[in-house]
Amino acid sequence: MTQAAQLNPTDAELEVLKCFWRDGDLSSREVHDRVAAQQDWTPSTTRTVLERMRAKGLLSRRNVHGVAVYSQTRPKVEVLTGLMRRFSALLDMDKALPATAFTGSQWLDDADIAELETLLNAPMAETGSEDDGQH
Repeated sequence: MTQAAQLNPTDAELEVLKCFWRDGDLSSREVHDRVAAQQDWTPSTTRTVLERMRAKGLLSRRNVHGVAVYSQTRPKVEVLTGLMRRFSALLDMDKALPATAFTGSQWLDDADIAELETLLNAPMAETGSEDDGQH
């Protein structure tokens, strides 16, 4: 799987990532408690999604006192950069989307927006968000 594909999580995976962005490292049970109502998942579905995200390189897992604890492997801004680049490519845009469009987001503060702007305007090879050629 290409790195670009790894940085393009599904909508459900983005909901899971938001839990990590908000709360940091979490167990499967903690993730399930946060997303079960909106996703209508069983605990085993939550574990399956977490393991798929780990296989994609979006999460890592370690054992803490016998409990599997998951951590995000990519910074929030890097994941969002990949999504924005994918959207720009889909629309055949000549320029990157402006990061300032996300001013007022609950998930991005001013420093995040500035970093996002820098990453969006950097050549793709510098950010590691290579296009996999699939549109």
